[in-house]
Amino acid sequence: MAGLIDGFDPSGIVTVNKVILKPGYTVDDLEERVAVLCENVKTYHSETGFVGGFVCLNSGQISNEGSTIGQAVESPGKGREALIVTFWKSFAEHEQSHRSPSFQPLFQQVLELCENGNEEIAYSMLWSGKAYSPAEAKLAQAAKEKAA
Repeated sequence: MAGLIDGFDPSGIVTVNKVILKPGYTVDDLEERVAVLCENVKTYHSETGFVGGFVCLNSGQISNEGSTIGQAVESPGKGREALIVTFWKSFAEHEQSHRSPSFQPLFQQVLELCENGNEEIAYSMLWSGKAYSPAEAKLAQAAKEKAA
C-alpha cells in the first residue's frame, strides 16, 4: 500500500482542518454540512486534483500509554472536535478548489459551526502503511529474532 488513500501519490499533499463545534450545534449538524461540502468536492474536483479524504470525531479517549503530557482520563474535545482530512495531487489544485463558486457557500456553512475559526494546514506525506497479515507478521517477527 503506497498511501493511506488508494491512488494517493506520496508527492501530493494532505490538508487538515480542525473543527471545534460552537455551543448549540451538534455532531449531526456537522455531519450534514460536511457531507454536502465533501460531495461537492468529489463531484467538481475529482478531475482537478482531489484524491480522497475522511472526517473523524474526537472519541474522548486519551492514550495514557502514548501520551507524555499527563494521565488525562478524557479529552475535553470529546464529541465536539473533528478533523477534516483531505488528500490532493498538489497544493495549487487544492487552493483552486477553494475558489470554486459552488464550494464557497458550502464552506461558509461549515465555518458557521466552528468555535475556533479555521486554519487548514497542508502536510507532506512522510510515511503510511497498513498492518501485516497474520502470516506476514509471523515472518517479520521471525526475521527480527534472527537478526537480533
